[in-house]
Amino acid sequence: MKVKLAPLYFKSGKDQEFDKQLGNLKDLLCDVAEIIEPVSILSYNKNLEAKIDAVIFPQLIGDAFEQINYIKKIKVPIIVATSDFGTVNMWDWEIVSFMQAEGIRPFAPYDLDYTKKICKSLAVKKSLINANFLVFQDNPGAGGMQGEIFRRFYWWQDRYIKLLKERFGLNLIIESFKSLGQKAKSLPESQVEKVLKSFDIKTNSVSESALKSAIRFYMVLKDELENHSNVIGIGVNCLNESFYSDSTPCLAWNLLYEEKKILWACEADTLSLLTNYIINKSLNVPVMMSNVYPFLMGSSALKHEKIDKFPQVEEPENHMLIVHCGYFGVVPQSFASSWVLKPKVLEIVNDNATAIDARFEEGDIVIAKLDPTLKKLMAVEGSLKGYVQYPGSDCRNGALVKVSNGYKLMNAFYSHHNCVIKGKRFIDIDNIISKVFGLEITGI
Repeated sequence: MKVKLAPLYFKSGKDQEFDKQLGNLKDLLCDVAEIIEPVSILSYNKNLEAKIDAVIFPQLIGDAFEQINYIKKIKVPIIVATSDFGTVNMWDWEIVSFMQAEGIRPFAPYDLDYTKKICKSLAVKKSLINANFLVFQDNPGAGGMQGEIFRRFYWWQDRYIKLLKERFGLNLIIESFKSLGQKAKSLPESQVEKVLKSFDIKTNSVSESALKSAIRFYMVLKDELENHSNVIGIGVNCLNESFYSDSTPCLAWNLLYEEKKILWACEADTLSLLTNYIINKSLNVPVMMSNVYPFLMGSSALKHEKIDKFPQVEEPENHMLIVHCGYFGVVPQSFASSWVLKPKVLEIVNDNATAIDARFEEGDIVIAKLDPTLKKLMAVEGSLKGYVQYPGSDCRNGALVKVSNGYKLMNAFYSHHNCVIKGKRFIDIDNIISKVFGLEITGI
């Protein structure tokens, strides 16, 4: 999906410089934007605005000072791309800063990649409208294997589901996990074996029965995706209602992402799914979701992961473990520096289940999560320092992460589920994601 841009010119009209730059932008942005015929700022109206995603100024001139009230009427994002390189020209900072002083927030990108990311983010925002998240659950927040924990989660609530639609135009399709599990078990053995042979899956100590069950999960989920239209994300309440399946969907999430670029929600957490979708599709960067265990949480975190102590580090108050279902979390193979499918770790899932033991490369990360109002996005820079292992625990291979101020972060978290973004991406989130999606960036 491409973003649709309307190029605007001022009262004095178009000149040769405008036409040249417009042609240049059409070439530079051809893979991310559809640029329609230019429009006079004097004739810009609501009818046009309803048909576009943003406006772009290929040229800024002194008319902007006198015609600022016309610019103020524009309700879609404004991009200033006046240089030969698809960026803002330095001398246009004069007019850009004047716009800002008048309460207008234009994008003034300083490199072409930045301009393209703006366009991609706008297209992602458009893709959410009337799109669907597909989740499988029956009675998600009550009873179950860990009902005392799961009944507290916000993503089950009707008010949240309503907010998804109001803020982003997203629909939530809920299907039965029980029925899905029954479908998986009823698949003919011959079909399962045929699909299994089509993959080269790296495993360690996984039985043939467990591997086939994981493939069954993949097959029914893929079938469900094909039976529903415009599904952009998928999830299963795989832990609390784990009794509906003899497997877990971890391998399926990996295979479906590699095949279809479909993002997933562990435990049907669509709030994390939405966070991951916005970041991954806008910035084209590796993302995943996992649990965070700050060292400052002390015994509460240690008990949950069944470990006796945190690793010895300097500044323990600024460190955390990131662990989910025994390992770092579900990471697609294309995102991972190492990847292997192993037997399950958690007691609450079937003995036949599996889990992914994968890693991001060590280095810069961002920890992020949307807040319950869907109006704020926590984004905190960190450093993935390495991995730690606790044999026999629920942390067989967890990530060790350091942040700049753990005390402040304790008051910044929106959830124990957080999204981990690979690389130094805070600037993109702060400059692009926040403005395109109307999100206030919070953190430390």
